[in-house]
Amino acid sequence: QKYNDNVAAIRLVNEIEADGRQATEAEQRVLARYVGWGGIKQAFPNPNNPPAKGWEKRVAEIRDLLTPEEHEAAARSIQDAHYTSKTVVQGMWNIARRLGFDGGKVLEDSMGTGNFFGLMPQDLRAGSSLTGIELDSITARIAKQLYPKAIILGPVGCHEVSLADNTFNLNIGNQ
Repeated sequence: QKYNDNVAAIRLVNEIEADGRQATEAEQRVLARYVGWGGIKQAFPNPNNPPAKGWEKRVAEIRDLLTPEEHEAAARSIQDAHYTSKTVVQGMWNIARRLGFDGGKVLEDSMGTGNFFGLMPQDLRAGSSLTGIELDSITARIAKQLYPKAIILGPVGCHEVSLADNTFNLNIGNQ
């Protein structure tokens, strides 16, 4: 199912961008199901090994769907593109609140599709501005559609972004 959700999200973000528009709420629900390729290694077989039985069509489909650069990045990400659960994200927001955060400038580096932005408590979001950084092209493009009011930097790695000291009140994420 994760594979199917990823493919649907990639097709949709390509369509939205080709149309030059912002995702609708219904489309955002489809995009939000994108989880990246961590744990779906069978979609990117090792060049020395054939695709896993039953995955041949999917391997071909994803190769046709992605640009060569996107395919290479996706294949590299199978080891580390894992998304943070709702329980962990909510716990992190509770910790931030207990530490005194009540709104301000928020950074989510290596944001993926932005689970921390999506699950941010409404009272904190109302008084905050959001900035995210994401290296993966597809994931950054999806995040831009999910959070149009946020500043999403990507595709770019955190190490490539120069941020002045004291720019943000909070950096939250799963690193």
